[in-house]
Amino acid sequence: MVAQPLGVKLQAAAALHQQGQLDQAEVLYKEILQAQPRHFDALQLLATLAVQRNHAAQAMVLFELALKIHPANASVLSNRGSALLNLNRPQEALDSCDRALQVRPDYAEALSNRGNALWALKRPAEALQSFDHALKLKPDYAEALSNRGAALRALNRHAEALDSYDRALRIRPAFAQALNNRGAALQDLNRHAEALEDFGRADFAQGWQNYEWRWKRKLNQDKLRNFSQPLWLGKESLAGKTILLHAEQGLGDTLQFCRYARQVAALGARVVLEVQPALKTLLQDLEGVSLVLGRGERLPDVDYHCPLLSLPLAFKVDLGTISGEPYLHSDPDKRQAWQERLGPGRNKRIGLVWSGSTGHQNDHTRSLALTDIQGLLSEQADCYCLQKELRPADREALANTPGDHGGHQRGASGRGDGQRSVAAAGLQPGLALVA
Repeated sequence: MVAQPLGVKLQAAAALHQQGQLDQAEVLYKEILQAQPRHFDALQLLATLAVQRNHAAQAMVLFELALKIHPANASVLSNRGSALLNLNRPQEALDSCDRALQVRPDYAEALSNRGNALWALKRPAEALQSFDHALKLKPDYAEALSNRGAALRALNRHAEALDSYDRALRIRPAFAQALNNRGAALQDLNRHAEALEDFGRADFAQGWQNYEWRWKRKLNQDKLRNFSQPLWLGKESLAGKTILLHAEQGLGDTLQFCRYARQVAALGARVVLEVQPALKTLLQDLEGVSLVLGRGERLPDVDYHCPLLSLPLAFKVDLGTISGEPYLHSDPDKRQAWQERLGPGRNKRIGLVWSGSTGHQNDHTRSLALTDIQGLLSEQADCYCLQKELRPADREALANTPGDHGGHQRGASGRGDGQRSVAAAGLQPGLALVA
């Protein structure tokens, strides 16, 4: 058989690459490099393919080899910036993009990658300028429009962000990232029904796959657990094995994703569940779980581990397979005790929580003040405050809200320490506090 010329083989590889046939393209690139290890185009295209596959470390090796051949190639420097950003090295990513723009100032892709680096460095105003510059050069650049929307959201310019996502989606109607980001912008604007539609249109399965990239973010590095046991993501058999499912984020995330424990147990596994200590009692009888531990307690020997928020990926969850079956249950004895404590009531009883942790990075967009919900209180229902953390403004508003607010009360921890919620039946219309 006559060997195919390298130029012809490169054209075939590039065509496969553009068609999304990455495996076939990779084989041809590597064949070219076996014949000619310093083949610049094969090096930089194989590096770009590695970036697309989220293999950033591999891409960096290939980019450096390419730059030894052509140190001032704008395309390589720009794509190298993307790889550096994926490795959580945003300042180096910015430097690489700036080098690309010194070579080619009108390079829209480098300007967009530069904006991404500025975004990662928490400089959204500068990132916006970079995205806008890219779009002047390439108005139909859907990725830049989507990322521009993210910068606008960070600047609290939510309506403009929505417009930017709309423009991206007119260019690429099935652009999953833009759909997801548009849903977030609609949430910002309190248009929740429309937000749900966008989230539903986004590629659900691919979303769970991409969510594994949360561990690459510097913000999450302190949450990464170093287990000697392998990570389980649904491939290995769990029959006769012990697996540790462990909480990784907030209390609400644990409560949402612990539902998959029974599906893990159904695969024949013994399930050990490690959660925040505050949730240990509530989840003690969770179906499918053999042992519940509070974080910090000694762990038993296990064969595998899996973070709770990786379980949807392991089970290939989609919108049609999310179970609505109840899985959390209160203690019957405690229910009886509270019924006796609160006494008979003529109205419906509604528990209210209006704010989360003040330490959450996105607290300003997800927490309300008590004054925001006071208009909801009526004589048609007995309302109880279930808030664990009372902020100073809420404490003042509560003092001016009709209802039985109790005297000196003890908090949920058993201490009168200022983060208190008190037990009392309500004087209506108003708000009572419940511990």
